[in-house]
Amino acid sequence: MLVRWGGFVARRARLVVTAGLLLVIAAAGFGFGVFDKLQDGGFEDSSSESARAADAEQDAFGRREADLVAIYSSESMTVDDPAFEAAVRETLADLPSDSVANVVTWYDTASPALVSEDSHATQVLVSLRGDDQDELSTSADEVRPALEAEGLSTAVAGQFAVFGDVNESVSEDIARAESISMPLVLILCLIIFGSVVAALMPVGIGAIAVLGSFAIVRLLTMVTDISVFAINIITLMGMGLAIDYALFVVNRFREELAARPGEGRTGVAEAVVTTVATAGRTILFSGLTVAAALASLLIFPQGFLRSMSLGGIAAVLVAMTAALTVLPATLALLGRKIEAGRMPWRRRRSPQALVQHGAWARVARSVMRRPVAYAVSITVVLLALGTPFLGAAWGSVDERVLPEDAPSRVASEQLAADFGGERSTANAVVSGASVSELDQYVSDLGQVDGVSDVNVLDQTTESGEPVALVQATWSGNGQTEESQQIVQDLRGVDPPGDVDVLVGGSSAATVDLIDSVGERLPWMGLLVVIVMLVLLFLAFGSLVLPLKAVVMNAISIAASFGVVTWIFADGHLENLLGFTSTGYLDATQPILMLAILFGLSMDYEVFLLSRVREQWDATGDNTEAVAGGVQRTGGIITSAALLLAVVIGAFATSGIVFIKMIGVGMLVALLVDATIVRALLVPATMKLLGRANWWAPGPMRRWWERHGIREAEAPEPPSDRSSILVR
Repeated sequence: MLVRWGGFVARRARLVVTAGLLLVIAAAGFGFGVFDKLQDGGFEDSSSESARAADAEQDAFGRREADLVAIYSSESMTVDDPAFEAAVRETLADLPSDSVANVVTWYDTASPALVSEDSHATQVLVSLRGDDQDELSTSADEVRPALEAEGLSTAVAGQFAVFGDVNESVSEDIARAESISMPLVLILCLIIFGSVVAALMPVGIGAIAVLGSFAIVRLLTMVTDISVFAINIITLMGMGLAIDYALFVVNRFREELAARPGEGRTGVAEAVVTTVATAGRTILFSGLTVAAALASLLIFPQGFLRSMSLGGIAAVLVAMTAALTVLPATLALLGRKIEAGRMPWRRRRSPQALVQHGAWARVARSVMRRPVAYAVSITVVLLALGTPFLGAAWGSVDERVLPEDAPSRVASEQLAADFGGERSTANAVVSGASVSELDQYVSDLGQVDGVSDVNVLDQTTESGEPVALVQATWSGNGQTEESQQIVQDLRGVDPPGDVDVLVGGSSAATVDLIDSVGERLPWMGLLVVIVMLVLLFLAFGSLVLPLKAVVMNAISIAASFGVVTWIFADGHLENLLGFTSTGYLDATQPILMLAILFGLSMDYEVFLLSRVREQWDATGDNTEAVAGGVQRTGGIITSAALLLAVVIGAFATSGIVFIKMIGVGMLVALLVDATIVRALLVPATMKLLGRANWWAPGPMRRWWERHGIREAEAPEPPSDRSSILVR
């Protein structure tokens, strides 16, 4: 199949390139509109108790959540000054009524919690109109500018203020990441590829991957909500994998050209066919493997994770498609001009000489002389690096994910400083309770350890039965383990009689998020492992190698998780990396990292094992096959990892803490995987396994020999259709 496709691309190179360029232009025109279609948030599970509590609260009382918190302050006036009150009331009167569901002020409630300790500031709680995240975000965009009060200092906190600042920061982060990474990638490509024309290939494929993914995601926004964070993973995965794939294809094409000196266009065409049949096969399996790993995120109900999955899958598949179509067609047109603008340090070497005498082969043989020592010591070190992850605490997103100077974070810190410290709440929607039963339930909630106050905020009988809204308050940040335990204790209070209770609020949403992720994580792991085993068996015809790959990747990822926990949860390197530790890990981020890292690790595994399998088929010697495979891919994988590290490292400069965490975690895992694991641990374990590396039960082996997609070379030029064989 791939040989036939390679022949078509070689013969119809101009057609393929022209069609590709037209599609890219159309995708760019359509895809840039995606930024106006993306959603905020997406961290909740609509079936969780907290989500159901929010729906029940809104049905009974209208929206009462403090979506925005406006803080009005004055150095010269106190809140009871007539001029202060007039400025607040006039501002609130001008708020767009179609965007505001409810407003709570000190002037209407006389609640002391709404006045600062020095009486020079007051907070106003604004509930927005909207039936979903998109409508609420639109309302927030309309209301925030209107909250500015003349003559008073105004600051705006609340979850939708945080979401708005996160969106703005994400856009700035993408622009900064591209401005940092693109020049460095170009310079490194020039150094690694050794010629100007070759160095432009990864950038071109990366641009196609990103623009094509934008268009696909915009199409997806027509049928489902997509989080704004999908843009980050599109840029990261699109550019990163495009670099990997272009490097692998161009390197193989050069290798094939070097083996066919002086054959003119026929030699170029043969080189393209062989490149597609070999490197193209590797990229096909790599792309499917990475996409499958990202697809495992679809098992989670959180829109954030699903959006990251869809964005990542789009980026991977577009990068893979471009590397199998536009790139080989471009190489067919360029031919030996791929070396145009050659740098003085680029020299030609015999591919076979490189296999026999290269530095990577010597390293592999050195490792295979002492495989037990290398395998044991590396495994122990990597597992030791992962130990901090065993004690990780979990939470969710709050204002501390933003830079210190973000307006909503400054406002949140002002709330804590001026209004008696941080307070957290949980709202209980109580249905069917009589007066005495409600009093008993409120009293029982007040006995929960840590709860400082319990109040009945509202009551109604419009639905035919009495419904009450009860709020429990306690001191401290709502994301801490202590707050999560209070929520669980509140939910553990049995209401009297046949009373129904739903406990919600931001802390309750965090508890539900952690439970939801924990419940589905084993299924995600099982799905990833099964898909990886199937794909790697189809690629290599072995049951042992896929199992070994899964175990080694798990060890590598565990090390990166330990480093991430040590940095972001335990608070090390805060000043160096420019963030404030929350004391916990966001529950969704390790899941996202797991999918991305598992896919990227398998990406390099497929690259390496493809060449090892090729050498094994040629020689039947396990040691020589491993040494040859490591030699042929060691420089490529290291170069690809270096380039991808630049792209990922640029995201580590993000002002959003969890984006920074993903960048740092992936950077660590990538460097460990591309160096220690591929260059040392893989040769050691493959030496220990010997011929068992390629073991599969007889029926499965025979099936693979008949139907497996194996690397094959085209012995004849593709100018004649009859010479293109299906393999």
